[in-house]
Amino acid sequence: MKKYSYIDTVQIFTLTLILGLTISCTTAERYTYDFENPELTALERSQSLVAEMTLSEKVSQMKYDAPAIPRLDVPQYNWWNECLHGVGRAGEATVFPQAIGMGATWDRELMMKIGEAISDEARAKHHRFISENKRGIYQGLTFWTPNINIFRDPRWGRGQETYGEDPFLTSRMAVNFINGLQGNDENYLKVVATAKHFAVHSGPEKSRHEDNYQTSNKDLYETYLPAFEATIKEANVQSIMCAYNRYRDEACCGSNLLLDSILRKNWKFKGYVVSDCWAINDFYIPERHGVSNSPEEASALAVKQGTDLNCGSTFDPNLSEAVLAEMIDEGEVDKALVRLMTARFKLGMFDDPSLVTYSKIPYDVVRSSKHAALSLKAARESIVLLKNDENMLPLSKDLQTIAVIGPNADTRQALLGNYHGTSTNNITPLMGIQNKLPNANILYEKGSYIADGWPLLTPIPNENLQSEGNTGLKGKYYANSNCGGEPSMERIDEEVNFTWVERPMAQVKSDTFSVRWEGQLIAPKSGEYRLGLRACNVGKMYLNGEQVIEFKDDHQPSMKYYDIILEKDKPIDIQIDYSNFHTDPQIQLLWAKLGEDLLSPALKAVKQSDVAILFLGLSPDIEGEEMPVVLEGFDKGDRSDIQLSKTQRQLLKAVVETGKPVIVVLMNGSALAVNYAAEKIPSIVEAWYPGEFGGNAIADILFGDYNPSGKLPVTYYKSVADLPDFKSYDMTNRTYKYFREEPLFPFGHGLSYTNFTYANLEIPSILENGNPLQVRVEVSNIGEVAGEEVIQVYSKYEELYDSPNQTLVAFQRVKLAPGETKKVIIEVREKELQIFNADGNPSSNPKKMIISVGGKQPGFSGIRDAKSTQVLMKEISIK
Repeated sequence: MKKYSYIDTVQIFTLTLILGLTISCTTAERYTYDFENPELTALERSQSLVAEMTLSEKVSQMKYDAPAIPRLDVPQYNWWNECLHGVGRAGEATVFPQAIGMGATWDRELMMKIGEAISDEARAKHHRFISENKRGIYQGLTFWTPNINIFRDPRWGRGQETYGEDPFLTSRMAVNFINGLQGNDENYLKVVATAKHFAVHSGPEKSRHEDNYQTSNKDLYETYLPAFEATIKEANVQSIMCAYNRYRDEACCGSNLLLDSILRKNWKFKGYVVSDCWAINDFYIPERHGVSNSPEEASALAVKQGTDLNCGSTFDPNLSEAVLAEMIDEGEVDKALVRLMTARFKLGMFDDPSLVTYSKIPYDVVRSSKHAALSLKAARESIVLLKNDENMLPLSKDLQTIAVIGPNADTRQALLGNYHGTSTNNITPLMGIQNKLPNANILYEKGSYIADGWPLLTPIPNENLQSEGNTGLKGKYYANSNCGGEPSMERIDEEVNFTWVERPMAQVKSDTFSVRWEGQLIAPKSGEYRLGLRACNVGKMYLNGEQVIEFKDDHQPSMKYYDIILEKDKPIDIQIDYSNFHTDPQIQLLWAKLGEDLLSPALKAVKQSDVAILFLGLSPDIEGEEMPVVLEGFDKGDRSDIQLSKTQRQLLKAVVETGKPVIVVLMNGSALAVNYAAEKIPSIVEAWYPGEFGGNAIADILFGDYNPSGKLPVTYYKSVADLPDFKSYDMTNRTYKYFREEPLFPFGHGLSYTNFTYANLEIPSILENGNPLQVRVEVSNIGEVAGEEVIQVYSKYEELYDSPNQTLVAFQRVKLAPGETKKVIIEVREKELQIFNADGNPSSNPKKMIISVGGKQPGFSGIRDAKSTQVLMKEISIK
């Protein structure tokens, strides 16, 4: 090795210093601003960018539709995006089962894969949008998903968006889903996920803007917060959405307790907080929260307490006015904006795409065959076999005639749930059964309305539409948003039933277009009809020149209707104006004749068949987020009764009384009190809102090509009479953990076409307080078909009067061939074994604990006991 003199060393040091300064100067000269330098951290770049902004520019970036700042080369950005069970409202996308169905899979690995698939599609779509200079709503990379609120009450219409009623199950599913969404790159986020709605939020929908909820500390820390804490500490979720309501007198989006003390100080959350949409308005609008007197005060309060981004219009310009009035210091604004811009830098939005690995995801991942297979797999795993007396299922494929009956048998909406993307498959149960048995005689009838006063609307066929001597309506297509000027294209459309994946006009390069359909509507029979328009974006419908329906963009597909008396063969003029300005163009013209006898043809079909399959349940048209629907049993998105609707109960009873074999398949987003079915029907299947391939998945279950393995993520109650007041957030007599009555079907319940046994349970007899618990058990498939078992581990402390009935502390899916046995090792973390005292702290009192291990909760009998699996139990001491 060569030795260097002191002089040599000095010369080398001097040369190195000069070279370093030269390189540093060269690097600096490449960038006008420090924030342009990708070698700096996202935080450093964000701080540099914010320092260059004026106050008005800062505030403009703190609303969801942030405008461009040309002088700083900051492009416009819309923070609003959805991907609850697939990229939503942004055109074509793979649609997975609704979140409650994904919760029923109890499959963490599947959740990771679904998250990866969705974020692949999100990235591919985003980069195509950018290449076409589109930066509008639903085109970004910041997603307001997942919803991890606890589904504490089955009446809540948005419960379908959650993973169920249990904090541990919710946290495990959410952590993996978020990890799949956000990716594992060291330098860049794939997308930003948002855990919502923080916190203590789960209905009622109609009063969410003014309600003020109270809980004990025990319920807060045991039930409402664990999933949020897990997403922050284990999944590093980058965003939190605060809720509409108040909690302990503070608006959630202006809560010192929630946003500052718990989120920032206790949990060390470093990401940003976004308000629920227009939630800041509720601070000052009369008869709502009353925590502020003006938009300026509301803006200052929200930002001071930790809300960084406003989904709404309160901040701009009111936050600027609040700073000038010294209601808030500009430094607080800077702190909030730095958090927001840090997320954009982490997403690579200011960097050359060649530096961002995720920018290279090709567009052909969108709705790929791989993702389709994953959606089908998720649908199959989500389906729960609730009852199967005498092994009526699976059905023989040799059946000659099958009656497929019910309002959910052939409807697209019952596949999708809410917050869905755009799919062109939409395989309904009727289609799935027809695919499965192409040679059988399938007799389909609706049988009933989904609810009294809510008929099943179907597209108006071309023979009932006419224009200029043609069947159908004349469509004039315009390359603008207001049907103005000369149309770019004219044609006859046989139906108005469009979900556009490609733009309707090839020559139009923008998503902004409009269509006017004109012609006449002709009824085949005289009577009262309901005409419906389902649309996303802006739409109007005119009958005989009078406007009867109007849509103002609410950023999501929805339906409006108009009831009218029509005379047979007497035309009435109809005109529909539709305007699209973002990437989820869809519109359907629908109808139903009111007062028709749907029951008689259904019973006729049943009597002619070997077996009747009834598709009953709910619809996202009447259960969901804050909607205007008020019907018997339904209340503005929520439910006031948890039974099947009266019309469906009448259908079910009449079909049973035919004496024919009957199977019930439920499609819904929340638990149903199907007491009559549980008593009279031998086989009941819960299919949720199963996604675009739901019909095939249901047929696979019914005819034995897939062995059901789903488990209930919620308790099925017998009546609303068994439930506390909807507005009470006290957990007493709620969920499997605290419900003291007998459920219809318990949390964790689900049957299989095979039988699983458990043996050789090994658990330490003594557990040192604060240590994890290792569980070893052998699981065997003693049946004749392959199956998947969800091993559930519960803890129970009998000596504490206020402890839960059972607490889920671990679970694991295992796949077993016929006759196969596997030894499974499950580690239960110390934190899952904690129970909380009245102060919200882990209790140090327990001395004994009962651990149960099996494919269900222990302690149930009759139809509540899943007889295709077992439970083993052991008592251990705690020191």
